[in-house]
Amino acid sequence: MTIGTTRPHWDIQRRGGPVLATAVHAGHVIREELKPYLAISEIDQRREEDPMTGIWSTVGDDAFRSYDSRFQCDLNRPRDKAVYRTPDDAWGLTVWKELPPEEMLERSLAAWDDFYEMMATWIEGLIAECGKVLILDIHSYNHRRDGADAEPAPGKDNPDIDLGVTTLDRDRFGSVLEAVKGPLMETPARGHYPDVRENVRYPDGGHWPEWVFANYGDDVATITLEYKKFYMDEWSGDAFLPVVEDLRVGLDRAAEAGRHALARL
Repeated sequence: MTIGTTRPHWDIQRRGGPVLATAVHAGHVIREELKPYLAISEIDQRREEDPMTGIWSTVGDDAFRSYDSRFQCDLNRPRDKAVYRTPDDAWGLTVWKELPPEEMLERSLAAWDDFYEMMATWIEGLIAECGKVLILDIHSYNHRRDGADAEPAPGKDNPDIDLGVTTLDRDRFGSVLEAVKGPLMETPARGHYPDVRENVRYPDGGHWPEWVFANYGDDVATITLEYKKFYMDEWSGDAFLPVVEDLRVGLDRAAEAGRHALARL
């Protein structure tokens, strides 16, 4: 049975099973009280978010999708860095005309507190129910930062799908990683088989998978999936929906393979 819950900050689906898919940067919403302080344009904001990742999160038995923009509160950073205060926090972008009052920022950080409290309960419940758990931490990344008309960044440093597994215990979960990786490589997208590699773009990971590993690493395999934005025009924000669906199919097959690999542990 599917149980869905929508809250102001996010949407969750609970269907039962060992695969939890999360899209913590899928959202675009900024609270009305913060908008007068914003300096960043909507298109620049959206460029640094992860469009379409919420669609891919539906492959999980359970799923989490954020509605809030990372520019309001970044769930993938430590609490003291979860609100971007300076351009150094945000790829050199000026987010605020002036920093909002501290009480507004604390209201943003309340979502961070709620998220990690909820996830602790959620993950512990999955471990109790399933024994071992697979988390698919879904993101996307830009590869055309030099401009809309510039050449994309070289493919050698920018795989179609980069698997972040710095916090995965290979002795315990190496077979799960290989099971997930296979269908991602073998399901065509945009007319070719995706280039899938490990730890190319973000060798130090993010706070969300690091937190999972620190607290539940013996029982939970976390794989961060960074999809290059070849499924969209990252400057206009237009998505190529057939490619989005190709990638969803590949991830769905990967989730199923991961499910079977967990059962064999």
